[in-house]
Amino acid sequence: MGKLKELIENIAKALVDNPDAVQVKEIEGEQTLVIELKVAKEDLGKVIGKQGRTARAMRTILSAASTKLRKRAVLEIIE
Repeated sequence: MGKLKELIENIAKALVDNPDAVQVKEIEGEQTLVIELKVAKEDLGKVIGKQGRTARAMRTILSAASTKLRKRAVLEIIE
């Protein structure tokens, strides 16, 4: 299941100014996979985007990728 974690990590690192501060944690349940994304405080706005558009796009990509693996994945952005 590391592919989804890697996917979100690569997207986040491309968006932020401080890619070393990007942390991605995977919490696997029976039906659902929760991916927690943590970035530097000053990069939080870049990951969320205007009106949450960037975060929504990342969630859409994650959803499409997780459907292929027959799992439900949720992206949590941690402040």
